[in-house]
Amino acid sequence: MRILRTLGLAAAGAALLTVAACGGSDSLEGAGSDSPSSGGADKGTVVVGGQDFTESQIMASIYQKLLENEGYTVQTKLVTTRDVYLPELSKGNVDIVPDYLAGITDFLNTERNGPDAPLVSSNDVDKTLEALKPLAEAKGISILPPSDATDQNAFFVSKDFADQNNLSTLSDLAALGDPIKLGAPPDCEGRADCEGGLTGVYGLDITEIVPLDFASAQVKDAVKSGEIQLGETGTTDGTLGDLGLVLLEDDKGIQPAQNLTPAVNSGFLADNPDLADLFNKLSAALTTEDLAAMNVQVDLERKKPADVAQQFLEDKGLL
Repeated sequence: MRILRTLGLAAAGAALLTVAACGGSDSLEGAGSDSPSSGGADKGTVVVGGQDFTESQIMASIYQKLLENEGYTVQTKLVTTRDVYLPELSKGNVDIVPDYLAGITDFLNTERNGPDAPLVSSNDVDKTLEALKPLAEAKGISILPPSDATDQNAFFVSKDFADQNNLSTLSDLAALGDPIKLGAPPDCEGRADCEGGLTGVYGLDITEIVPLDFASAQVKDAVKSGEIQLGETGTTDGTLGDLGLVLLEDDKGIQPAQNLTPAVNSGFLADNPDLADLFNKLSAALTTEDLAAMNVQVDLERKKPADVAQQFLEDKGLL
């Protein structure tokens, strides 16, 4: 899903166009490099966009290295919210992003049909992709076949809290009947896969959404300290065990299909049709286990996303 905290579209678009490689959670940063780089033959410049959390940093680095190997000069621009990069992908200021199937589907559906529009994503990959394609095409975005690799949103508590209350599922947490402070981006409110599902499907008593970035160190620290009881991350987050945190199973299935899916500006893809085959090979090679392992290497072993990306591509025979 990966719909992170919302920014105003006008300000966000301006930020994407004007801010480059500077500090702050809404800045644009190169994934694995501080400046554009290129391979041998120069086929032109490609802008890789996406979100600025570990897994997306790794995927952006993978995209960058694949493209450089094909002879493109690559710039990476990572931000904290879809509201920033998808409009720029539509305009052609960003050329390609690694995204999540249901997340981009729900975003474009809401943008087109309003915040109260019925969800068109589901746990069914094919049906979600079928719903996404016309929404994306209307925005000048082409969707390449999704990978089997998936990373769904998930919710965690401290291990101590789970042990004390014999919790393993979100239903177990709801059965306690306790008031819950949830650490998540503000746009979690009302969403069927976030606060809306937690309250409407599970019956959790969420008294406050504390605005903390998805899977961030801040949200994990807040749960560890007891400042909040529940935090949001992804199912491939490999840091939780070492931090004394545990995921609660989504036993009622509020999370839709979140397969890794390349989204490409349609004009750019028309000018560079060979890239479809390149990214299809990547998607075929990528697994959920690969995502989890690479996240651990960056978050726990403190390796650089670019180095992890390089090793992955070499191991898969893609470089």
